[in-house]
Amino acid sequence: MEDLEEDLTCSVCYGLFTDPRVLPCSHTFCKSCLESVMQASVEVSVWRPLRLPLKCPSCRSVAELPTNGLDALPTNVCLSAIVEKYQRPRSPACPEHPPQPLNVYCVQDRQLICGVCLTVGRHRGHAIDDLQTAYARERAGQARLMERLSGERWEDVCALAERLQLEKQRSEALLQDDREFTAQFFKNLDLILAQKRDEFLQALEQASVRLACAYDPLIEQLKRLQEEHGAVMALSSGVEREESPLVYLETVCELRERVEALIQTPLPEIPSVQLMPRAEPFLQEHWCGLSVKGLGDGPVPEICGQAPAAGRAQCRRLRSSPSAAVLMMIVMLLLTGLCVHHCALRHAEEPLRDVGTLLFCPIHNTIMTLHTLGGNIYQHLLSFLNTLV
Repeated sequence: MEDLEEDLTCSVCYGLFTDPRVLPCSHTFCKSCLESVMQASVEVSVWRPLRLPLKCPSCRSVAELPTNGLDALPTNVCLSAIVEKYQRPRSPACPEHPPQPLNVYCVQDRQLICGVCLTVGRHRGHAIDDLQTAYARERAGQARLMERLSGERWEDVCALAERLQLEKQRSEALLQDDREFTAQFFKNLDLILAQKRDEFLQALEQASVRLACAYDPLIEQLKRLQEEHGAVMALSSGVEREESPLVYLETVCELRERVEALIQTPLPEIPSVQLMPRAEPFLQEHWCGLSVKGLGDGPVPEICGQAPAAGRAQCRRLRSSPSAAVLMMIVMLLLTGLCVHHCALRHAEEPLRDVGTLLFCPIHNTIMTLHTLGGNIYQHLLSFLNTLV
């Protein structure tokens, strides 16, 4: 087919022949191409002969044309017919028997077939029609075919499409509601978890404050002892450098009193404080198995510094017993009385001091039993009673 197309192509314009004309040398060209060649020859020539010369583009031979020009050249009728047939739409090739064209219509199977399909193929013995007859018949039946798409069925299709669209919109609205509910649900979970986290951290901060109350006074007391020790050492160095006997004796007396007071000052006991409960075991015990529904009821510990197990049990008994509150009230009343009479006792006779000492001993023992309630309270009360005695 490609070779045929090459034979049907003009050598001047390289297109299919249009109105092909034959020169005396038997070469064929398009009439329009020959007009262009002749126009160029006439423009080059200075004189105008009676017969128009035309040089063949292929063999270069000159042909003299009459005055009517290219219309006098004969038309290549056979070549024109071949070009016309070549330009017609060609039937596609049979996929089962290439390159046989599909030029027969099988009425039984309603499809185009080739001659081989009809004679020896799977369409052998089937009723056939030529293409034009089949085309006219199917063309006439197309209107009846399209009628089947109109009427009640088409209304059902339109109604179904509308219902589907409404159902889609309804489902999308439900999905939007689910999106909003999901976002709000997890937002509430975040708020609950953040609240529980803040409460837990607040409990830890309160425990830190209680630890500071238990340890900071003791640390401050030891710092004062250290400062007094440094001051006494500095005073001792100054006494050693003193050369005046009178000043030395006065200063060494003060040094002796301060050294004695420094030595006699009782040292505080380090409280054995245990943080209970610890965060890791508490969370593993109370939170790891907690359901989403129970997040709001998740417990938050009251973290405090406590003594070992026996002390904690005694502390719980004292806090749960009404007599413990009564005992604490009695102790506070005794301390108030001692405070009121402290100034009078400071300059009283020695027997009154003995009475204060006798009162101090049972009070001191009572406070020792309440030591587990808090090291900070114990240390303040003990220091206060020491100053009274």
